[in-house]
Amino acid sequence: MEQNDRLITPDSRAEDYEIDYTLRPRTIDEYIGQAKVKENLKIFIQAAKERGEALDHALFYGPPGLGKTTLAHIIAREMNVNIKTTSGPVIEHAGELSGILTNLSEHDILFIDEIHRLNRVVEENLYPAMEDFQLDLIVGQGPNARSIKLNTPRFTLVGATTRVGLLTSPLRDRFGIIHRLEFYTPEDLQKIVVRSAKILNIQLEPAGAYEIARRSRGTPRIANRLLRRIRDYAQVKADNIITEDIAQIGLKMLEVDEQGLDYMDRNLLLTIIEKFDGGPVGLDTLAAAISEEKDTIEDVYEPFLIQCGLLERTPRGRKATKLAYQHFGREPLPQRPGMAAPPSQPGLWETSSQQNDEGYAEKSEN
Repeated sequence: MEQNDRLITPDSRAEDYEIDYTLRPRTIDEYIGQAKVKENLKIFIQAAKERGEALDHALFYGPPGLGKTTLAHIIAREMNVNIKTTSGPVIEHAGELSGILTNLSEHDILFIDEIHRLNRVVEENLYPAMEDFQLDLIVGQGPNARSIKLNTPRFTLVGATTRVGLLTSPLRDRFGIIHRLEFYTPEDLQKIVVRSAKILNIQLEPAGAYEIARRSRGTPRIANRLLRRIRDYAQVKADNIITEDIAQIGLKMLEVDEQGLDYMDRNLLLTIIEKFDGGPVGLDTLAAAISEEKDTIEDVYEPFLIQCGLLERTPRGRKATKLAYQHFGREPLPQRPGMAAPPSQPGLWETSSQQNDEGYAEKSEN
């Protein structure tokens, strides 16, 4: 199954673009959640406006669907400037970068999504633009080539990435404002769902909003997507009113369970529990067992399952945790009697605290 085929994918889908724009908050006060980020941005924006300067370059990172693009647009509105949006893979040549920068006006925002995917040559040309608002361009070829400096407007670069570890240090160090966006609480997501329902003219009871919010994996984009699907169900089956019961029935129909897991999440966990006695099981073996790519397991399924405490990633492979067994109403299998673990490795169900001082698993007495 492709990542974007999943209802609960945090990545943007084609159907999301128009509706996301409609639901996007316009001001920093309308933005729900991320309280510390909002508080800091308010101060930085007000200070920059009072000095008549461009805002420092800003980097927002974190999982997809948490509002990085929204914050970039809010900054532009709060600063009363224009915003130019692009993404890292789109800017392939230094000439394209110079064209974008020279067409900006003073204090404008340049928003680069997926900034970790910038071409290295383009990235290096961005350094002097960020620091000195100048571009170093090579004109001509061979012995006639010469370097010229091209001034750019004093702009603000806002970068967004889900993989901050892939950013080079020189690029990361040139951002004056760096914030990580965290997953949202169910309470904040409930407020977002209620606000979206008002904009979309959906009749929604508070309990119904909370039911949608708590199954949205801490992600506003998923919450808004689930709201639209439950709206469809309520329109056909429940006189257009989303109550707690209707939300529960609709989410069950969509195969989104109490913890926000979908079919693929449950299939992965149950495969580890049922076919591999809870693990550990190697990534290659697990990928073959569920007919999925290794990269998809690592990048798509595992992060949320690990965050929820349902999956553990160990040097010996993936393990289902006690919480995973409890989620499916099962008991972990007891360790088989007489099965001693090999030297320097813990037994199947042993933790590091059950090892002796030399790092060897204690042998059981017969």
